[in-house]
Amino acid sequence: MLYPIAIERGDKDTAHGIIVPDIAGCFSAADDYNEVFANAAEAISGHLECLAEAGLEIPLPSDIEKYVDNLDYEGMTWGVVAVDMSRYLGKTEKVNVTLPSRLIHLIDAKVAGNKGRYKSRSAYLSSLAEKDLILS
Repeated sequence: MLYPIAIERGDKDTAHGIIVPDIAGCFSAADDYNEVFANAAEAISGHLECLAEAGLEIPLPSDIEKYVDNLDYEGMTWGVVAVDMSRYLGKTEKVNVTLPSRLIHLIDAKVAGNKGRYKSRSAYLSSLAEKDLILS
């Protein structure tokens, strides 16, 4: 998932400020602009980990367009940070799914051709469902 971040440019005396609008209270800073995205990812992961441990709802990212013209972020630079949400979605459960045989063969061929990306049929189906249900 891609979380939008607002970056307030710092200078030689002031760190660059980082705000994650979709996650209340999630912010960070970076002395070097090259560290902005790594520090933002660390802040987001830490926040989501705390929310998951407390059994609270994980806020999903909004489209960056929601914030670009928001006056609260006037003058800030925008970026997005990729976060792997699988660890925050809960433990896995086995389910029985019925699909047409041709579709199963196509899925298996896709998985076999993308071993670096998909480890199994379940990983492939999970990835598609996550994109459709969570990212949309």
